[in-house]
Amino acid sequence: MTRVTIGSLAHGGAAVARLDDGRVAFVRGGCPGDVADIEILEDHGRWVTAGLTAVVTPSPDRVEPPCPYAGECGGCQWQHVSASAQRIAKHALVSDAFRRIGHLDHVEVEPLVPSAEDLGYRNKVEFVARGEGRNLTLGLHRLASDSVIGVDRCLLLPGRLAGAPKALQGALRYLGGGHGDLGVTRVGIRVATHTRDIEVALWTRPGAFPRSIAARTMRDAVKATGVVRVLTKGAEKERRVTGVEVLSGRGAWRERLRGVDFLVSAPSFFQVNTRAAEQLVSTVLEALDPAEDDRVLDLYAGAGTFTVPLALLADEVTAVESSRHAIADLRRNLENAGAWADIVGGDAARELADLGGFDLVVVDPPRSGLEGSVIPHLVATGARRVAYVSCDPATLARDAARFAEAGYGLRSVRPVDLFPQTFHVETVAVFEPVPRAVKGR
Repeated sequence: MTRVTIGSLAHGGAAVARLDDGRVAFVRGGCPGDVADIEILEDHGRWVTAGLTAVVTPSPDRVEPPCPYAGECGGCQWQHVSASAQRIAKHALVSDAFRRIGHLDHVEVEPLVPSAEDLGYRNKVEFVARGEGRNLTLGLHRLASDSVIGVDRCLLLPGRLAGAPKALQGALRYLGGGHGDLGVTRVGIRVATHTRDIEVALWTRPGAFPRSIAARTMRDAVKATGVVRVLTKGAEKERRVTGVEVLSGRGAWRERLRGVDFLVSAPSFFQVNTRAAEQLVSTVLEALDPAEDDRVLDLYAGAGTFTVPLALLADEVTAVESSRHAIADLRRNLENAGAWADIVGGDAARELADLGGFDLVVVDPPRSGLEGSVIPHLVATGARRVAYVSCDPATLARDAARFAEAGYGLRSVRPVDLFPQTFHVETVAVFEPVPRAVKGR
């Protein structure tokens, strides 16, 4: 048993403390300011992982988690930490990443944009299905584990649907009792903030399926406006989608961002916090400040979160996206908004080289960040401003260093809290060409 004082929160969800020998301990369940007894779980030489055995003196920022699964479920790592301390930690995580990973010592990170809600903010949650028939369990992955914990409620869903996991599990057990193994691997629910849409997505292996009764049963369980079946092959983590069947409703979930309606199919990505996503879009548009005659590029465009509002402001917008499902959604969303963009289907790194020059660029890559060849091609466009939307401070800081080497410096960095109760944070970084020094001066 070792007694420590918790100093900060770390990317990944653990808290940080120093052992008497100077080594760093990553402590699960710690809160900055706690005096606590810990047990070392794994020794990695220069650092250790540890579990919290007792809080001797609780931090003023330690709160009682509202969720009964806190500490077990991997969905929320920071429910025991006050909202204000969470926000301070996220701002520090972004600043630290630029300094430690990007080796950029003088980056001034603007104040974090908070989420309007700290709970009930998610418009989408996916639950893992284990077992079959009447023994099926619907839940979420345990903290730092691939095992699944069954949950009756999820407080990240809007209050009226917090009990959705229990209702959906009951519906699936009923179906399984009459029809055997349905091949369901996960169940997604999307709940719109600005419309009345509720969509249930059943992710299954291909095969026979009781479509009609499944549609009625799942619809009635949560008063869904739509039910779809997403067919997948291969390993579960691959998410290799082979088709989508509409069991009930229009086959797409409708949400509104900044007064514009978006239709999003089940396999397509959409930001999970609608109100914070509106703040994210506003942050990007304010940073880019597009003019009507600007040529604008949206890389990793998805269903059009940035493409559509940009196309309403600028006459010439090009969107690059690789997912066929997202491209179909993007076309439909542009049409519904009365906007136009040139859509290029394919890999961003491959397509970018042939697209020519642009005045403004927005990139919203996956967590892994930009491929090595993308940044030189972005610089070659001659853009006067690049807005980089990142969900991972580490890869953003790495890519910021690459931009600096290519002659683009940081103009601004603004974190946006799309994911309260977790260590995740979205960040908008804006890059501009750095003027070259004139020889002889």
